[in-house]
Amino acid sequence: MRAENSATRTSAIAVVADPTVTPHPTSAATSMAASAAVPPAGRSGTVLAGLGVVAFSLTFPATAWGLESFGPWSLVALRSVLAALVAGGVLLAARVPLPARRHWAGLAVVGGGVVVGFPLLTTLALQTSTTSHAAVVVGLLPLTTAVLGSLRTGERPSRAFWIAALAGAAVVIAFTVQQSGGALTTGDLYLFGALLVCAAGYTEGGRLARVMPGWQVIGWALVLCLPLAVAGSLVAVPLEPVHLNAHGVLGLVWVAAGSTFLGLYVWYRGMAAIGVARASQLQLAQPLLTLVWSFLLLGEELSAAAPVAAVAVLVCIAATQRAGRRAGRKAGTVRSGRESRPVGS
Repeated sequence: MRAENSATRTSAIAVVADPTVTPHPTSAATSMAASAAVPPAGRSGTVLAGLGVVAFSLTFPATAWGLESFGPWSLVALRSVLAALVAGGVLLAARVPLPARRHWAGLAVVGGGVVVGFPLLTTLALQTSTTSHAAVVVGLLPLTTAVLGSLRTGERPSRAFWIAALAGAAVVIAFTVQQSGGALTTGDLYLFGALLVCAAGYTEGGRLARVMPGWQVIGWALVLCLPLAVAGSLVAVPLEPVHLNAHGVLGLVWVAAGSTFLGLYVWYRGMAAIGVARASQLQLAQPLLTLVWSFLLLGEELSAAAPVAAVAVLVCIAATQRAGRRAGRKAGTVRSGRESRPVGS
């Protein structure tokens, strides 16, 4: 009777009833197949999140270029307007329906964190801080995001993950204190504020990217912020001097299209695939990449401590990713074992 009422239970009963097949090899085979299916998705998610980190690593140098032509408030407002126009055009072309009402609060958090808050605070910080210093300070973002992600999404990274994440944060804090002579500067306060709002935006965006495509998450967040960005542009541009040059225009275009739209698109897709906590730790590589761009594009001199700190956090990335993969394999094995149990076990 049970076999006639459920197709899934028919298969399980057949495995147990057939004397030539035992449940243990079947369970082991199912577990191995499930485990083998996890790495490709994990690798693609890691690659996508990594591409987002590369895009983000150019944000500070591009912002420094943008400040050659625009004031800080004008640059942030125009950046948001251009990114929103790109996103809105893509959404219209794809005929994407409006998100469900329950998602708008989360989209507002994404917009407030990564579209408005982080760009504004980091741009203000870069008026007094070098891009290399700001980049390493923002190395605290992975830990901040992991903590908020754990609280918001219920992810529970392993102890090894947290040890490696805390080690990376300790390196960043030590570098910050050393660079500022033992006292925090106004630029550092802007940067720490940027960490909090950006981590909140990343966490909420990663959660939403599980129920809608990542490009739609950032797209609707940008569209939601468009009225504020237009109003800000109308106020700021007439009040702040504008001196157009190639660097300024290129910087504005990159932070609008590259960092804000394309970068966040692949970033949220990656976070949805491998989890907020694990993806966030890839950003420990961002300071090192930004230091390279700052040297190549801006000609900034690097202190001896900056590359040492950046390389140290790379070691922490390897540890967090290893811990994340190990936890993922363990979870996949447990799930596979449960799914492969015969009826009545």
